[in-house]
Amino acid sequence: MQPIETIEVETLTVGCDGGGGALGHPLVYLTLSAEGHQTECPYCSRHFVLKEGAKTGTHGH
Repeated sequence: MQPIETIEVETLTVGCDGGGGALGHPLVYLTLSAEGHQTECPYCSRHFVLKEGAKTGTHGH
């Protein structure tokens, strides 16, 4: 069993296809949680986290 891959992203919505090719899965779009800014793919268990310092486009002014 391979270790779970953690991927840093710069947006709150990410697409995952399991790496594509014959070993991939259908493309799914995932939204990072409001708290913790992370999510996990239900197909391949890749763990997506918001990169530190990423601009999310939320209005904080």
